[in-house]
Amino acid sequence: MTRVIAVDACAPEPALLDEAAAVLHRGGLVAFPTESFYGLGADALEAAAVARVFSVKGRPETRPVLVLVDSIAMAGRLAADLPDGVRALMARHWPGPLTLVLTARPHVPAALTAGSGTVGVRMPGHAVALALVRAAGRPVTAPSANPSGAPPPTTAAAVRAYFAGAIDLIVDGGPTAGGTGSTVADCTTWPPRILRAGPIELGP
Repeated sequence: MTRVIAVDACAPEPALLDEAAAVLHRGGLVAFPTESFYGLGADALEAAAVARVFSVKGRPETRPVLVLVDSIAMAGRLAADLPDGVRALMARHWPGPLTLVLTARPHVPAALTAGSGTVGVRMPGHAVALALVRAAGRPVTAPSANPSGAPPPTTAAAVRAYFAGAIDLIVDGGPTAGGTGSTVADCTTWPPRILRAGPIELGP
């Protein structure tokens, strides 16, 4: 059964996010609002939980999953190296819709990276998403909470229509803005290569 809890989109109640974080700690799946769409969260360092994300979404195993962090320090737990240029991008654009693709540390689940050896990380600008990662104390996956090929959801009701009974919890923070997903920049080369255009433009 999929439970739904409502939170304040701007000032989410800590006790409710602690409840959602406990679900993540148990290997469960939690849908939550981000700047654009609702995301599907799992403990990013728990291979079995990441595998559930792929299974529920019907996502091809060749497509890696981006990860939310709450700080540059947490990004460093996933990335093998954070050069000065990468740290400068983080300082300038985080929290915000910029995903940086970095070389993954060896312990990062292969399912998360789709065997690429790289991981996409960002610090979200949405209060609920950021607070959930902080409550969990660990990186959290955040692909859109829809079956692969279906329109990404902007409401908790849309997530429930997709995944009722298949995920553990939906954190209802009200409607999200929609639009485009985050800008994705490959920082394994320099200057970064844009893999997906989005709200943030990186200059030369």
